[in-house]
Amino acid sequence: MNQANPFFYVLKWLLFVLLIGLLSGSASAIFLVALDWAAEVREANLWIIALLPLGGFLIGWFYYRYGTRAVLGNNLLLDEIYEQKEPIPLRMTPMVLLGTVITHLFGGSAGREGTAVQMGGSLADQLQKWFPMSSAERRLVLICGVAGGFASVFGTPLAGAFFALEWMLERKVNWRSIVPTFATAFVADATCEILWGVGHTTYVISEVAPHTIVNFLWVIPAGIAFGLSGRLFAWCTHFFSKIFTHGISYPPLRPVIGGILIALFVWISDSTTYLGLGVPRIVEAFETPLPWYDWLAKTGLTSFTLGAGFKGGEVTPLFFTGATLGNALSAWIPLPLSLLAGMGLVGVFSGATNTPVACTLMGLELFGLEAGFFLAFASGIAFLASGESSIYSSQKLTSKPVFLRKKENSNQESSSPQARQ
Repeated sequence: MNQANPFFYVLKWLLFVLLIGLLSGSASAIFLVALDWAAEVREANLWIIALLPLGGFLIGWFYYRYGTRAVLGNNLLLDEIYEQKEPIPLRMTPMVLLGTVITHLFGGSAGREGTAVQMGGSLADQLQKWFPMSSAERRLVLICGVAGGFASVFGTPLAGAFFALEWMLERKVNWRSIVPTFATAFVADATCEILWGVGHTTYVISEVAPHTIVNFLWVIPAGIAFGLSGRLFAWCTHFFSKIFTHGISYPPLRPVIGGILIALFVWISDSTTYLGLGVPRIVEAFETPLPWYDWLAKTGLTSFTLGAGFKGGEVTPLFFTGATLGNALSAWIPLPLSLLAGMGLVGVFSGATNTPVACTLMGLELFGLEAGFFLAFASGIAFLASGESSIYSSQKLTSKPVFLRKKENSNQESSSPQARQ
């Protein structure tokens, strides 16, 4: 299985692609079914939200006692891409799966992308225990795992592949990584949707504005709003994480306190709209005007949930934030409501994750080609407007446009890992 022999090299990567795709796609299928079950149980038994502090303690204690490096979540995957140290623990997969299901079951506000990406990455990294591989091959295996997890949990293989490449490699894509990454994403998506029969939510842009200069000019203020919203989401997530980390020294107690406050919020507001994934509200954002503050409430509640130590992802809450913000902007921007909701869905995601190309591809996969120019323009503007913010603290942003980078003194301009940290 030497790279010098093209036949065995291709055969090895074909095996890797199939294994990673099947594993990550199957994990996502189990995860999505479990999330649907958790949401149904919670909505049918709203009293269970009172047990959120107990659920938080279970998550916090297990991660504190058994989590080791798995507690770093998505940032561990990024750290291993930038500077490989040791294998990602297999325990990350069951722990993040169960932790996220518990979060959703008892009423936390979180997403699913982070869980799928961590499962895909940790499962893929186990291959190095069975197959000899170089550091470059191991890096590509991790990228394929992330692509498989993202693609299968959202049903967007193109966006999943490019998200992994763009997110993990600062948009410096090696052509050798393209084919395995895209192939893995398609295998994982097919495994989840065709092999296991687990589908995905459909969002519809019912009306697209004419492609005129005036309409595209209106995308600029909308894109800036989406970028700033993504920046706010990232800032709030890091802010609450620091508050809980520095304010409560015993980790299992953090989600307990957070769970009490979230349960109080639900009791006072008498609403479960902002709990869980919030998919029904996202669908509504494409159809009818909603309260202007929906995007702000979801931003605060999700960042608080994750900052307190509950498990889950950020992307679906970013979809919620973007779609409802676009919905609210329809009162001032003369573009169709559903188009603004779709632009917001990909735009806020782009601003918070620094992945404008992946977000554009996701928009095309979700909404079709007709709205493509609007979606791409909104994603690009949001990416620029968000500055150097990111929901992932370990993500390196050195490929941001020069005029957006912070000025550094000569001692900080070194390209060494120590200087960049």
